Amino acid sequence: MRQNPKNVSPMSNEGRNAYVIEHLTASLLKLLQSAPMDEISVSTLCDNAGVGRASFYRNFESREDILKLYINKLFGEWIKDSGLNDGKPLNELIRSLFAHFEDRRDFYSLLNERKLIYLLKDVIIGICGPTPEHEKTEAYARAYVAYMLYGWIEVWFQRGMKESAEEMAGMLKAQGL
Repeated sequence: MRQNPKNVSPMSNEGRNAYVIEHLTASLLKLLQSAPMDEISVSTLCDNAGVGRASFYRNFESREDILKLYINKLFGEWIKDSGLNDGKPLNELIRSLFAHFEDRRDFYSLLNERKLIYLLKDVIIGICGPTPEHEKTEAYARAYVAYMLYGWIEVWFQRGMKESAEEMAGMLKAQGL
């Protein structure tokens, strides 16, 4: 049986790490609502989460790593739900991506407010950007799409996510994507 936080003994390493990650994530998200990242110390974060500093450093190198892990978790859920690998048209995938952001507006707005939206760049590039295996034309095309999409997402957040997911997909389609 594959272990996950729900079926792992709380006394196992996996159970302890899952507990620590869950509580540090919740703590950081709560603290970010009232303070920017540079004002949140690891000690404050750990105290608020009810875990020790050693537990923090066993799982993370930086506070940003907590958010990166959480973003990757959210995107993993989106990828599973979106059918990214099912050959859907690009326009539908883009609409689905912006709908994902809309569904989690509070979290992504908090990232934007705290100037942490840059943490999305690596995820976007990981999904649609180039890899060393791509031929040069495809690599540059993928880089163009990935960075362009990240730019659109960043501007959309900065503008307050006013346009709907359908509008964003429509505008990108009008641009030839």
